[in-house]
Amino acid sequence: MENSRHTLTVRKERAILVGAILRGSDGGDDLAELTALAESAGAVVVDRFQQKLRTIHPSTYIGKGKTLQLAERVQRFKADVIIFDNNLSPAQVRELEKILAAKVLDRSELILDIFATRAQTKQAKLQVELAQLEYTYPRLARMWSHLDTVTGASAGPSAGAIGTRGPGEQQLEIDRRLVSKRINELRHELAGIDLRKLREIKGRKDFFQVCIVGYTNAGKSTLLNALTDAGVLAEDRLFATLDTRTRKWTPARGVEILLSDTVGFVRNLPHQLVESFKATLEEAVNADLLLHVIDVANPEVMGQIESVNQVLSEIGCGAKPVLELFNKVDAIKDVGPLETLQTLRPEAVAISAKTGLGLDELRRKIIQHYKGCEIVVRVTSRLSDGKVQSFLRAHGEIVGEQYTDSTVVLDVRMGQRQLPDLERLRPDTLEVIQG
Repeated sequence: MENSRHTLTVRKERAILVGAILRGSDGGDDLAELTALAESAGAVVVDRFQQKLRTIHPSTYIGKGKTLQLAERVQRFKADVIIFDNNLSPAQVRELEKILAAKVLDRSELILDIFATRAQTKQAKLQVELAQLEYTYPRLARMWSHLDTVTGASAGPSAGAIGTRGPGEQQLEIDRRLVSKRINELRHELAGIDLRKLREIKGRKDFFQVCIVGYTNAGKSTLLNALTDAGVLAEDRLFATLDTRTRKWTPARGVEILLSDTVGFVRNLPHQLVESFKATLEEAVNADLLLHVIDVANPEVMGQIESVNQVLSEIGCGAKPVLELFNKVDAIKDVGPLETLQTLRPEAVAISAKTGLGLDELRRKIIQHYKGCEIVVRVTSRLSDGKVQSFLRAHGEIVGEQYTDSTVVLDVRMGQRQLPDLERLRPDTLEVIQG
């Protein structure tokens, strides 16, 4: 099968970025994010080209006149690749490449390419390959529409030698079968991995689970390292993390938490990637609390918050408890936008995962979520039942105790979430006396 996807090569390719904005829609980020994406993929950005559109041109997206202007820039800057901050149809890509005499990529294809270079584990590589093929499959028809049949068909109804006439089999159908077969193989292989992962996640149900989510490069891995000394890779680049890492964390005596880091989100994340990474994102679906890390030093912070919330809603986390973290406060030059954000979101915690600023307040808030509403319980147990007494002293504050020859009665202030664990230890009596 002919390779139907473009990829950025190892050599630093000279790229022109194109952003087409429909009138009346958001003006975007002035191609700042597309610049970061292109550089992450290994390109050198030599020019940026933006246009406001009344309507999308069916054949070239940006219109013939602007396409010719873009062709002149391709020549002037000796560009190898043109990257659109929009999603293009295969017909538009083909027409643009014909006019521009250069490779054309759209936003989804660029993101898929970056994911492919970042994938390290077997699961991540399979997930990315599946996303790439699912992106390619519906686009095959236009890619191969210029080809005739491999055998049989020719210019006229009576042409062709005896025994070779007939409909034949088009290259499109060959490719469709190959891609479809590989998609099914990948889905089957990933299903086995996903089942093991889901069993692993469900096996943690006795733990309070906290999942770190956020826009790519918001500082999620840096936060995981700061809280748990995990030593995971934390780089200043987009999509540095594609695999979930889970670490045990003890923020206070008697409080044990499983803390997980997830793949970063991005504006207009290709839905094929969201589908392929569903099992990886299952950490967020099963979490008791989500930590939404927000890069407040980024000028597009509000758009990034909305993009993350959209993906969370898409994967079924829209109603999850969320604690928002205003990260990178140490990198802010103008505190005005941060003060506005804090007014809009008073429950958020301002932190710097890099310097440790605000992490004590973060620990306190997480412990509050862990404990739930505080209650006072009166527990009676045998003096010989060390498990009950050890649990109460480890997970609560003893506010009263009475002893007899064979029993002890303890009044304990503790979190409501700890009640099921206490009940499983089967004390002689258990009574909530406050809260």
